[in-house]
Amino acid sequence: MNKVIDYYSIFDEWGRLDREPLEFIINLHYMMKYMPPAGKVLDNGAGPGKYALELAKRGHNVTLTDLTPKMVETARQKAEEFGLLPQFEGFHIRNAISLEGLPDESYEASLMLGPLYHLQLEQDRVAAVKELHRVTKSGGIVFAAVQTRMRMAINSLQSPRNWKPNDRMASIRQFYDNGLFDHADQGRFTGAYYFGVEELQPLMESQGFETIDIISSSSIGNLLNEEQKQYWADQGEYESFIEFLISAANDPSIRGVTSHLLYIGKRI
Repeated sequence: MNKVIDYYSIFDEWGRLDREPLEFIINLHYMMKYMPPAGKVLDNGAGPGKYALELAKRGHNVTLTDLTPKMVETARQKAEEFGLLPQFEGFHIRNAISLEGLPDESYEASLMLGPLYHLQLEQDRVAAVKELHRVTKSGGIVFAAVQTRMRMAINSLQSPRNWKPNDRMASIRQFYDNGLFDHADQGRFTGAYYFGVEELQPLMESQGFETIDIISSSSIGNLLNEEQKQYWADQGEYESFIEFLISAANDPSIRGVTSHLLYIGKRI
């Protein structure tokens, strides 16, 4: 995990969500559709806290955790900057596979939008989902994100020099078989596990969750370049464009080509 921590210690994750807003817009839309109207929320693996802060603005009491100390401190600073510290019940450095100090069945809703990207061992993925189950109240809602293997294979084929060692077909084939990706270049996104679309629901259901929905977080927007998106803005139809992407996001046919999936479930 040291390389993962090093990466997030220098990477601008807050800026990424600003530069690539579809993921945040679509995720937040479906979160608010299913989120309990009030109560305690855990943002587990929160990064710089963009979702946590939005939920705090909407009146939720939020506990925030992340593996990377710099991300936790950034989130605390952002909460102070926006006058939202009173809505937070703590900022903790924690590994998602062991949420020490967080009591059983404490949260009406729990988010896990980053940890499953970096748990390369199956036993660790199971452990993280078990912990999510443990801290969420019975009947509580969970939101868990993963990255998709097919989209990463497509990215590798389209831009192989950006995704070394997936600049060779043998490496892409190996990646497609096991979902593991360790970037050959220093300081790049690494230590990752990419899910096959058929894996996510069984993993969550095996650990005591009932599936409500599975969302393609960027819908089909990541198939379009900036010029193609700009066309709809120039036509004065950008809001309708976004509304269409949101409405299409839970179409199962696009799950393999989106970059991220958002699992929405209920703790049994």
